[in-house]
Amino acid sequence: MSPDVLTAILLIVVPLAFNLAFFELGRAFDYPGILRKEPDEILRRFAAGGAGLIVRWEALLLSALAMLPLSAMLAATLAAPPLLTWVSIVLGAGAALVQALGLVRWPFAVPELARRYLAAPEGTAGDATRESVVTVFATLHRLLGVGVGEHLGYLLTGLWTLAAAASILATPVLPAVLGYLGIPIGIAILVGTLEFAGPNERDGWPLAGIVVPIAYIVWSLWLIALGVLLLV
Repeated sequence: MSPDVLTAILLIVVPLAFNLAFFELGRAFDYPGILRKEPDEILRRFAAGGAGLIVRWEALLLSALAMLPLSAMLAATLAAPPLLTWVSIVLGAGAALVQALGLVRWPFAVPELARRYLAAPEGTAGDATRESVVTVFATLHRLLGVGVGEHLGYLLTGLWTLAAAASILATPVLPAVLGYLGIPIGIAILVGTLEFAGPNERDGWPLAGIVVPIAYIVWSLWLIALGVLLLV
């Protein structure tokens, strides 16, 4: 299998895998809407999901991490000028890692928190335990979920998309129209960095919450189109 074919397969399989895992989490756990619920509801529903829910989170984690080889392979296949190539690789690797860090709490930290929350006895001691669990969960949720996975994830993914679009425009490997299409997609993803930034830190910016999900669907289709055209 040639590197170009492997790159094309990754461009098709990775977004499909990510969206499949995302869909399964939505079906089984009301994701991503569940993220804006109270910790009590999240932890109880997580515990009720059992091992199957943990497997779904692991699948989403691995599909996000798969962006690392995808971005490196695409940069090598496009063979843009060296500086642009290295920028694309660094941004793509960074995007994959921060999104993986944002998700890794779900299959590893949240199961333990949910167990401790549900096992806490009734009474003052149990209330103190549940309060401690909620504090830890909320901190991880804001730091790893909102700060690392969403804020930095949107930032680096949007910048990588722009770098990949520039690489397409700089080389004859793929049609230039795909490069031009990548520019508004990258900008739309970057809007997500403002969702919980500055004055929006507490409650979020509603417009970003509308734009980003649409942008990621179009982004996934864009990646698949890159892969299909590499194959043909």
